[in-house]
Amino acid sequence: MHTPIIRAATAADARLIADLSRETFLDAFGALNRQEDVDKFMSEQFSVQQLMQQVGINGHIFFLASVGEEIAGYIFLKDGSGPDQPDKDAIEISRLYARKKFIGTGVGRSLMETAINTARGLGRNRLWLGTWERNHHGIGFYEKFGFIKFGEHDFVVGDDVQRDWLMELIINN
Repeated sequence: MHTPIIRAATAADARLIADLSRETFLDAFGALNRQEDVDKFMSEQFSVQQLMQQVGINGHIFFLASVGEEIAGYIFLKDGSGPDQPDKDAIEISRLYARKKFIGTGVGRSLMETAINTARGLGRNRLWLGTWERNHHGIGFYEKFGFIKFGEHDFVVGDDVQRDWLMELIINN
């Protein structure tokens, strides 16, 4: 398999990112949730239009990973975002997803390294994220990079209130 190529996304990539967001969320979590909850979440909080609007907002940073000619995954960063309030020293990893066939190929690692380098380049000292407590694969991936759990919060999928772990990585600039 080829080494992933990472590039900054632009507003022209909004539809691609929206479609990729829906595809990868369903692949990762669709089978672990009730269908009616997934359907409600996708229509109310994860519609193509809502996802497209996120691209190009000041402080929203998207990177796309390609392997060969194929889009393999993406990362969505929110600069200055904190878990409870704005945090000028932090960047949130709002989403990091690889297409199913690219999981385990280095796409996620390349995207995470891009996030860390972006945070350093912006002079931020902290990356943080929320991940479902049942996302054992994701938690293990984040821990390999040195993320540690610092709290929990609710995340709602449809009518199902789930627990997310809040995890952070302190960056030494």
